[in-house]
Amino acid sequence: MDINQLEVLVTVAREKSFSRAAEILDRTQPAVSQAIRRLEAEIGETLFDRSSKDGTLTFAGEVLVGYARQMLNLRTSAGNAIRDLRGLHKGKVTISANEHTVFCLLPVIRTFREQHPNIKIEVQRGVASRIPKEITAREVELGVISFKPNDESLRSVSILTDELKLIVSPDHPFASRRSVSVKDLGNEIFIAHNAVSPYRRKVIETFEKNKTTLNIAVELPSLEAIKRLVETGAGVALVPKLAARGEIESGRLVGLTVAEMKLERKLNIVYRKNSVLSHAAEAFLKTAREMSRH
Repeated sequence: MDINQLEVLVTVAREKSFSRAAEILDRTQPAVSQAIRRLEAEIGETLFDRSSKDGTLTFAGEVLVGYARQMLNLRTSAGNAIRDLRGLHKGKVTISANEHTVFCLLPVIRTFREQHPNIKIEVQRGVASRIPKEITAREVELGVISFKPNDESLRSVSILTDELKLIVSPDHPFASRRSVSVKDLGNEIFIAHNAVSPYRRKVIETFEKNKTTLNIAVELPSLEAIKRLVETGAGVALVPKLAARGEIESGRLVGLTVAEMKLERKLNIVYRKNSVLSHAAEAFLKTAREMSRH
């Protein structure tokens, strides 16, 4: 049985007339009668009492009409749900980001939520090196990484440029300075993130090139923990500027530039190249692009 046959059944049952049902459905009465006969043949039951002039349903007809109404209501609900998604009245964006790149998403999320308050945003914590695979595996729609993936099945949109900052406590001797050199840092105790990354490698290489000791005394798994420890004066750290912007602006930390270490990196939103994104994800990308131009 198909949805059109069920629609004919429900209309005849409601109108109690084959002729009125034909008018409402904009079909001929023979076409309506034929649709009912095909439906009866398919299920092997008589649906209407032909001896009655008012389109009285048989017991089998009453049972089937109940299910037919549910199916037609479900079709209507499905259509409404799709229209809601298209109109961004419902939906969800799934994004993977690591502890650093999630900071660049915060302004975009705020603006997007102002524009589309009914869309849910779900950010999952990911590992940068694995985020492209999460996208190709369709575990998430969007990912935020600080490099351009080599995978040709992915596209990337640059949304922001970040840089490394040396953060120190307000009581540190460097707190009154705006920049330092690598050689100034030979006696400093460094608190570092324990995740391997290209930027950690570049920092180590820069210290080696300048024949300066890099004393990493503490390694932590969290940028938040690193910032809190630096605030206490237990050491200094090199962190992405975006990750410490709030603390620097509030005066809880001081951010300095290291002259030999101007390591800028572009933050990219990546997504599948030949795949249709949800309306919500497309709208999120549009918001991110617009904000990156300002």
